[in-house]
Amino acid sequence: MKIAFSTSTGEIIDQHFGQCQSFHIWEVEPDEARFLVAVSVGVHGTDEEDRIAARAQLLAGCAIVYTMQIGGPAAAKLVAHKIHPMKTDVEVNLKEAVERLQEVLRGNPPPWLRKAMMGVKDNFES
Repeated sequence: MKIAFSTSTGEIIDQHFGQCQSFHIWEVEPDEARFLVAVSVGVHGTDEEDRIAARAQLLAGCAIVYTMQIGGPAAAKLVAHKIHPMKTDVEVNLKEAVERLQEVLRGNPPPWLRKAMMGVKDNFES
């Protein structure tokens, strides 16, 4: 499944969803994970609603967005697009987050994660 990370370096989840300039997209499966692409956000509209909608559209095809912080309206918009927001609250090593997610996938993932694993429309090159 595709996972987006809000990161400034590609190594640490260290950005707020609404303020990051790019997202790193990974393909994460129980036994393998690989970086796919970094997608730039760009400028979209003049109000918060336009910016949130543009980010959600940019991440279509991702099952999860890992971010350091996300506001309620942005989280709701992601959920409406079938993207599950995961908030870390602190800076987290991206590769360690991937490894922890893989451990959950190898075990007994919660129902929402099993559903995400069943497939999300793929908008990214594999």
